[in-house]
Amino acid sequence: MRRLDRDFFARPVLDVAPDLLGCRLVRVLPDGTRLAGLIVEVEAYLGDGSDAGSHSHRGETRRNRAMFGPPGHFYVYLSHGLHFCANLVCEPAGTGAAVLLRAVEPLAGVERMRALRAGRDQRELTNGPGKLAQAFAITLADDGASALRGSLRIEAAADARLPPIETGTRIGLGKGVDLPYRFFLRGNAWVSRRAGRARQAVPIIGASCPNP
Repeated sequence: MRRLDRDFFARPVLDVAPDLLGCRLVRVLPDGTRLAGLIVEVEAYLGDGSDAGSHSHRGETRRNRAMFGPPGHFYVYLSHGLHFCANLVCEPAGTGAAVLLRAVEPLAGVERMRALRAGRDQRELTNGPGKLAQAFAITLADDGASALRGSLRIEAAADARLPPIETGTRIGLGKGVDLPYRFFLRGNAWVSRRAGRARQAVPIIGASCPNP
């Protein structure tokens, strides 16, 4: 698999988000075990001040500092004190735009993912942002780390033939929940349960993770 470059993430976040569908999230554990999953659902968060649901809406803080860093890095935070969520920083540094990884389809290392998820059924391993973070051993130690290299990274897809991309409103927010900035692969079994309420279908042409 080819790793992506910084230019891929330096584009507008609403362009990067659908293009991440079909890419792969990869984690290499300390013992050499390789975990991999196909990205099937994401949410975009703007940094221009118009998105009240974005962590960057009120400016830079200690918690969201990585969100204002260079594109192509992870922004990881603890949600409600319960689970971690992994985001990918987009646009030029200082913008505060990022894409939340909402769901992936397990491809490699499934048994290890199940162990990390305390024996959960395979269909429940990675169909939510907290679930996938636990399955891929993502913690605050990954906050600010490069997504282009290292033990946790994003790789380009091997095959661009994907189902149609659909959009819908974001999930679990108190503000900005009605914005149609969630993108997911139609019919994929690992998409979040509440993601079926799509607003519109988006043509796959020009909206897929680049091939090697």
